Parts: sequence; C-alpha cells; structure tokens
Amino acid sequence: MAARRTVDPQKTRDAVAAVAGWLRDETATPPARPQLADAVRTTARTLAAVAPGSSVEVRVPPFVAVQCIAGPTHTRGNPPNVVETDARTWLLLATGLLSVDDAAAAGALQLSGSRAREIAAALPLVPLA
Repeated sequence: MAARRTVDPQKTRDAVAAVAGWLRDETATPPARPQLADAVRTTARTLAAVAPGSSVEVRVPPFVAVQCIAGPTHTRGNPPNVVETDARTWLLLATGLLSVDDAAAAGALQLSGSRAREIAAALPLVPLA
C-alpha cells in the first residue's frame, strides 16, 4: 500500500488563499489550473489526515481521490461509500462556503453508500470568513 502524503497546514492555507476570490465570487476570473489543482489536492489530503481511514473515497476528478473515515477497509473494486464532485464544489465544501447537504440537494455532490455523508463532520478544513 502506498504511503500517505503528509499535509502541511500552511501550504494548504496558502493554496486555498490563492483561489479564495474565485470561491467567493463565481464571476471572478478562474484560477490557473496548477493553482486549482494545488488547492484541491492539499484540501483533500488534509481531509484524509483529519479523518483517517479507508471507508469512504472522496473523488475530485481529474485532480485527486483520497480515502478517509475510519471503519471497514475497502481494498478492491468499486468502494461502497463514495463522494464525488467537481473542483469548485469541493473547495466550497472544504472552506465552509457550502454545506454537504446543500451541495447534494443541488446535485453538485454525489454521495453513494451509507457512510458517505460522514465527511460533513470533518468540514470545513480551511474556513473562509
């Protein structure tokens, strides 16, 4: 099994700060792809560090997929508990600008499996005021 990458809290905060204007204002110029990728990857890896485990897989294509939430381990095939969304929605969730329930109700967040909603307990990761 691959080793989990360590998370640098300052790097995560810096990556989120770089895209914060776009998160607060959808009409703002979108961030460059490398900035967006960095913010998505660091926040997702922070989630995996804050809520370690492998019961739920969080997918933000094409940037990252992480496993989190303690419980039964999944090792082969499709995981039973999956959270999937786009980069902007993920970052809105990670910063507390959008709730899991609101994102799911709007169809921007797909949740499958009985434990997928458990990620809400670990959010926000980097709160934006």
